[in-house]
Amino acid sequence: MSVFFSSTVNLLKTKTTKSLKTTTIPLTFYYYYNNLTSTRNKSQSTSIPKKQLRIRDHAYDNYMEVEKKTRKVLKFQPLILSQRNQTIPISRLDILSRRIGFKQLEAGKFILKFPHVFEIYEHPVQRILYCRLTRKALLQIEQEKQAMDAQIPDAVTRLRKLLMMSNTGRLRLEHVRIARSEFGFPEDFEYSVILKNPQFFRLFDAKETRNKYVELVERDPSLAVCAIERVREKEYRERGIDAEDVRFSFIVNFPPGFKIGKYYRIAVWKWQRLPYWSPYEDVSGYDLRSLEAQKRMEKRAVAVIHELLTLTVEKKITMERIAHFRLAMNLPKKLKEFVLQHQGIFYVSTRGNHGKLHTVFLREAYRKGELVEPNDLYLARRKLAELVLVSPRKANVDRELVSYRKGRVGDEMGQVRRVYAENGFNNFGVEGDVGGDGEGADDLNSNLGSDVDHGPGNLFDLCSFALAGHECNAHIAAYMK
Repeated sequence: MSVFFSSTVNLLKTKTTKSLKTTTIPLTFYYYYNNLTSTRNKSQSTSIPKKQLRIRDHAYDNYMEVEKKTRKVLKFQPLILSQRNQTIPISRLDILSRRIGFKQLEAGKFILKFPHVFEIYEHPVQRILYCRLTRKALLQIEQEKQAMDAQIPDAVTRLRKLLMMSNTGRLRLEHVRIARSEFGFPEDFEYSVILKNPQFFRLFDAKETRNKYVELVERDPSLAVCAIERVREKEYRERGIDAEDVRFSFIVNFPPGFKIGKYYRIAVWKWQRLPYWSPYEDVSGYDLRSLEAQKRMEKRAVAVIHELLTLTVEKKITMERIAHFRLAMNLPKKLKEFVLQHQGIFYVSTRGNHGKLHTVFLREAYRKGELVEPNDLYLARRKLAELVLVSPRKANVDRELVSYRKGRVGDEMGQVRRVYAENGFNNFGVEGDVGGDGEGADDLNSNLGSDVDHGPGNLFDLCSFALAGHECNAHIAAYMK
């Protein structure tokens, strides 16, 4: 009996010890395995993580908020300029504005917000309100047109480079037409850019789809140089960076608030050294099934988007415009997620159109919300943004300032006449009323509150100088004549 009891006790001891071992060993192994796999995943990561938190940059978002207003203003300008005498009644403007997406009675409220662009006046005979563009707005349109015509040779070069980046050397004409404003092509680019240069381009209709295409006649090796390659050469010569580090690298400027960890920094460093094929190189003959080839194609897609942005006028383009060239330039399907992987190179803004459009900026081309190397067409478009940003209160202050200066000039000149009459100086040769607007005044300028004439300031200076000494009498008389 004692033997049986001892054997059962030993058996229970072994079972309890085995059960304890089975409960303790997996826990220790679990922690060890997690630590091992986590360190392996962090240390062996050679690509940038796909899912990243998007960090907002307010400089680019504010830029798009201003462009949202200018985009609406640009919809009204053709409506007004297409009318007779370039004027339109407010009632008719409310009706026509429905075609461009405005509701009833919204057009009048909208144009009142921008008095430096639109001018409302009462017709002298019909006694109804009319609307026309201000003188500054007309000058801005003329300046933009002149800048557009002057850069047509550059537009020809940009279109040739676009066609060289495509797989077949051709693009749909409709896709180019949709993105013509971003690339600085004029409205009649089909004639002024394509048909006027038959040595570079050829138009044809596809038999299968009946779509019109523009095709490159001959590739020019001198144009097959990316903008990033020039930047690399400049960085290499000025800063003396290692040639192996700068050979395939891009300029990376992360947005403020972007957290860069140790392993993420290592992944970016490895990605910068990864070789890739040029956007202007034909990759149809390469075997793209290997993992190394896929990595090169992903980096080539970054170079293609980078080159597209450098060819634009404002170094920005909407994601939807880029998607039109996706198949022709071997870009990935999930384009938005792909661009968000490289927030140090590009910035994606959802402002400007209620989140429906995604605008891609080239970060290295901007500094504090302004283009680093502006061109004439960009400056002409920014003039319209400056007119839009001026508040209506500033326009009212300008009108009051004009009327105040006119009255002030009359009072000052009356005092000058009285002083010289009392002193016996009758040779003050002034005829007419000084407080008037003067001869040859512009009708647009007389009704514009935004266009302030700064001439009376010089007149005040001369009058005070005349009161101080008698020797300037002849100069003032000559000036007033």
